[in-house]
Amino acid sequence: TFSQNGGNFSQLFAGEQTLRFSLADGTAKLGVGPKTFADPSAKAVTDPVALSLRFDSRAFEHKSPFGAVVAGSTLDFAVRALPGVDQLILVIEKRRLEGNQERLDYTEVARLPMRRTVHADVRHDGRQERFGISHRFETTGIYGYWFEAQIGGKTYAYQNNNAPIFWTREKGSGGLGAIAEITADKPTAASGIRRFRQTVYAPNFNVPTWAADTVYYYIFPDRYRNGNRKNDPQPGIARYQNQTVELHKNWNERPFKPNSGDRSDATFNNDFFGGDLAGIIQKLDTIKSLGANTIYMTPVFKAASNHKYDTADYEHIDPAFGSHADFKRLTREAAKRGLRVLPDTSLNHTGSDSVYFDRYGHYKSQGAFEGGRINAASPFASWYSFDATQTEPDKQFKGWVGVTDLPELNKASAAFRQFAYGAPHSVMKHWLNQGAAGWRMDVAPWVPDDFWREWRSAIKAHKPDAITVAETWFDASKYFLGDMFDSTMNYIFRNTVLEYAAGGDAKALYANLEHLREAYPPQALYAAMNLISSHDQARALHHFGWHNGPGELTDAATITRAKQRLKLAVLFQMIYPGAPAIYYGDEVGVTGGDDPYNRATYPWADLGGQPDTALLAEFKKLTRLRQQHAVLRRGSLDAPLYIDKNMVVLLRRMDPHTQPAAQDRWALTATNNAHTPRELRLKLPAGAPSGPWRNALGGAAARVQNGELRISVPALYGTVLMSR
Repeated sequence: TFSQNGGNFSQLFAGEQTLRFSLADGTAKLGVGPKTFADPSAKAVTDPVALSLRFDSRAFEHKSPFGAVVAGSTLDFAVRALPGVDQLILVIEKRRLEGNQERLDYTEVARLPMRRTVHADVRHDGRQERFGISHRFETTGIYGYWFEAQIGGKTYAYQNNNAPIFWTREKGSGGLGAIAEITADKPTAASGIRRFRQTVYAPNFNVPTWAADTVYYYIFPDRYRNGNRKNDPQPGIARYQNQTVELHKNWNERPFKPNSGDRSDATFNNDFFGGDLAGIIQKLDTIKSLGANTIYMTPVFKAASNHKYDTADYEHIDPAFGSHADFKRLTREAAKRGLRVLPDTSLNHTGSDSVYFDRYGHYKSQGAFEGGRINAASPFASWYSFDATQTEPDKQFKGWVGVTDLPELNKASAAFRQFAYGAPHSVMKHWLNQGAAGWRMDVAPWVPDDFWREWRSAIKAHKPDAITVAETWFDASKYFLGDMFDSTMNYIFRNTVLEYAAGGDAKALYANLEHLREAYPPQALYAAMNLISSHDQARALHHFGWHNGPGELTDAATITRAKQRLKLAVLFQMIYPGAPAIYYGDEVGVTGGDDPYNRATYPWADLGGQPDTALLAEFKKLTRLRQQHAVLRRGSLDAPLYIDKNMVVLLRRMDPHTQPAAQDRWALTATNNAHTPRELRLKLPAGAPSGPWRNALGGAAARVQNGELRISVPALYGTVLMSR
């Protein structure tokens, strides 16, 4: 659990991941990369027959059809081995879906003896036995499966590999599995097995048709643009809970961090720069010229803090951001330019200084904790859970992850559900009526699944093409069964691409993305919000080595290299399925470490900032590349055509029945994170064009010679080839 800003933000992670711990003096950091470790509890297997067992969840010869399937589908499973397997059983289990990933219980639903056949296989030097079975998955869910083998009087489990998936508790990236003996001190493998996972989703699971074509521009409103100085929060007048606020006089200075020596007060999240909706409206043409077509902005509803996740009033825009009319004007003006607006909020918690809770007695609204006392007569009393036996106020209610500034909502409350989404004039429906394109929902895993099911039904019934985006930081498969969300903030993609662009082992890292390709329904994979930076994590340039925090100096060569790595990351972002998200300022060279420095202001030139116009031009070139070639947005995605520790080569194809012949139907993308250029000779699969492959990034075309395509890939960048 990471706590920041005096406990005002925390997030639970699990599994091997990249972590950086900074000591108070900033001198020490620890990095833990995505490595595959041996299972220390596993007994070494030496039996040659057991070691010959082979199953690859992404190979059609072992499992068909590929990946996530609709309910009612029949899947064929096949395992190969040397002669000597006495019995092989396919064990199928179903995962408990309710709750966060702390609970990953599975219940066995079938044990299926597999049928044996014998065939010659020259690739394995002789006779092989093939064990096959089919199973029909009738209902939606996340299933686990593994194979129990009886060999020479011993029992073995052929299970998923032990590769970690970023920030996901369950290990195993799919593909080839691993063998383990089930010993006497471990009589059943069910409790500790690493299951292969199978997503089964509803046949009617549809996402908005526009989702796969989306490029998000991701804004933290207080730090983007001040369009109306009259609504700036004024110290001594505006309040933050029971204190005052701080207003930066200089737009380009760093955000305040208490106890850092920056002369700020001792309170977190109470410093403001004055960014607002009017500022976003002023810059809509700038956003459109970047190549974005959807604005995602963190919450703009009334709240005490600068981040606004401590909602004070869901029905009103925060006065520091503008008014209800400003929101309508934003959506209206955005629509004129072909832009959508995606708002954000939390239905998991409110602020303690809210009209609903009113801990400080500011609203005189009959809040549920009015003036710091439980108020059973409040119309909002059922929205929260209280313990009247406690004497200390902070112990009388539950703060989200222990943060008392964020009292957790009782999501089972019928009254709250009606207010949030059930009633005809509920909050969710109201803002959709004002032009919102859907909702990004904060801390989705902390909200019960049945809440999200009802919520989705209400949203889709009210506005069928509204997009629903979950904030999840790990494998989000359970949200993509057709009854909760369309998309997620794809932190697995973020972590993979950042580590790759920073020089990590492409082959090891890409397993994270292959897992998503297998686990997510295609419509969800192609709608995923593929971010690089966010308001909750250090910016990409900081990750790549450009540090500009207090007392930090970075040399020019490191800055140049960091920007080149960012270009590589954005290129990968634009050539991969999903909806790229550009965090405001990344495109002009804004860097910054953990909160609050990742929430720095946009460096507007007219306010004395120094935007990197060359970097901006590169972003525009890459978004234009994506816009001009549907095959990059909607083309097929298979396993890499080629991959090694530095290179990832993908071959994408559009369905010829759904695209005009004049358009490029094939794309070959190659990225290289090495410091030196690479030359490759690639054998293309049957059906791939043999004619010229045009270089979409400029440069010479590539041709197939003697059945091979020769390509050149620059250092720390890539090549994109197109063909009809």
